[in-house]
Amino acid sequence: MMLGRSKSRVVDVAEEDELSTNINIAEVGGLTKENKEEDSRVNKSPPKVLLLLSCTFMSLGWIGGPLLTRLYFLHGGNGIWLSSWLQMAGFPILIVPLVILYFRRDRSQPNVDFFVCRKLLLYAALLGLFQGIASYMYSYGLSFLPVSTSSLLFTTQLVSTSFVSYFWVKQKFTPYSINAVVVIIMGCILLGIRGISDHPPGVTKSQYLRGFFISIASASSVGLILVSTQVAYAKANQVMTYPIVLQFQFCFSFFATVSCTVGGLISKDFLEIQKEASEYDLGAKKYYLVLVSMAVVWQLQFIGRAGVIFCTSSLFAGVVGATILPFSQIAAVITFHESFTAEKGMALALTLWGFTSYFYGSYMNKTKARITSITP
Repeated sequence: MMLGRSKSRVVDVAEEDELSTNINIAEVGGLTKENKEEDSRVNKSPPKVLLLLSCTFMSLGWIGGPLLTRLYFLHGGNGIWLSSWLQMAGFPILIVPLVILYFRRDRSQPNVDFFVCRKLLLYAALLGLFQGIASYMYSYGLSFLPVSTSSLLFTTQLVSTSFVSYFWVKQKFTPYSINAVVVIIMGCILLGIRGISDHPPGVTKSQYLRGFFISIASASSVGLILVSTQVAYAKANQVMTYPIVLQFQFCFSFFATVSCTVGGLISKDFLEIQKEASEYDLGAKKYYLVLVSMAVVWQLQFIGRAGVIFCTSSLFAGVVGATILPFSQIAAVITFHESFTAEKGMALALTLWGFTSYFYGSYMNKTKARITSITP
């Protein structure tokens, strides 16, 4: 019963976040009056089940993805571009749900396009190329950092998402959301000051510091991509449906894969696959199993992220991501027996504090709005 109530509150907060953003994002996107009316008719409120499913996919990806990537590096994997490529290369799995949705589409609404427009495909391609670089930075950082440290650093994506949302899509801020951003920054600073003694065996201090700052740069890039995706949805001048979101994600991942493919060919990472497999600590079969699992699990994260943005907003997607990452840290401590220092514990507490502050503020705003609407 408590779990059911918790899920209901999360969905309610998400609806509040969506309501506070939709008007501003429509103005930024330049939607026509006809587009707005058609959008409100066809896709006024995405199903709550879709939001919960998207959050589940994000959770699986953000917990499983870093663990599998670190597993690859720990047991003999060295291809940073290869691991970046695997983060994006699972996009062909999107063909299955797209085919199912195509044959089950609502033919009673002929004015609603099933296929994505060219303009939105262009945005997806540009963002995908940028994502390829962000994926490389993430893999580079994780090759030198423990998963627990990398996960906490990546919560700074919420800071980037918040600032970009405020200046670009006019996302409204409250004392609660400001508090959430501040305490997450404090947690990151705490890790930076005291976390250098936690570098893994074989990693020098200079490598640790490079991984530290490049991980923050990767998180900032992801925050920009989140908001850019939301703006792209608005600028499409097309009624946004979930099949269109999946097609956007397909194109996005394809071009991110192209970006990583170019990097992998230049660095010759792909030529080392057979050699790595033969020398992998866990054996060749498990090596290839790890690679395939990385591709699938990471793609689930990207599918979930796109779905959360579609159902709510980029800021809410950033909050969900920042909330999941500490659990990735706990999973890393259990799986790889990484040290759980006092600094990491305090950083985790600050992150959870920020998450709670954001959701409590959104919940209070929605409650206040309901009371105002009822009061004559």
